[in-house]
Amino acid sequence: MVDSYDDPLLALQNFKPNYYDLVLLDIKMPEMDGLDPYQRMKSIDEKIKVCFLTASEKYYERFRREPFGQLDKDLFVEKTIDNESLIEKINNIINN
Repeated sequence: MVDSYDDPLLALQNFKPNYYDLVLLDIKMPEMDGLDPYQRMKSIDEKIKVCFLTASEKYYERFRREPFGQLDKDLFVEKTIDNESLIEKINNIINN
């Protein structure tokens, strides 16, 4: 099952612990960046796996300094990406 939201606040309201295999978060969103919902989701479900989508590598350095510690560079996907590469990246995140 896939849930899709274009509003990060609505996504947070509907987030359920131990329900999702993976959450795809865009770093640049209205009202907040991808780290804020990530932090909130992590506090609800510490085992949740996340893949961040970004149009710029510069965001990765900022996320490495944030409160949740060292986020692995492999969790970041730079847009644009072809479908095969994205599927491979997602499978790697889910299986680790």
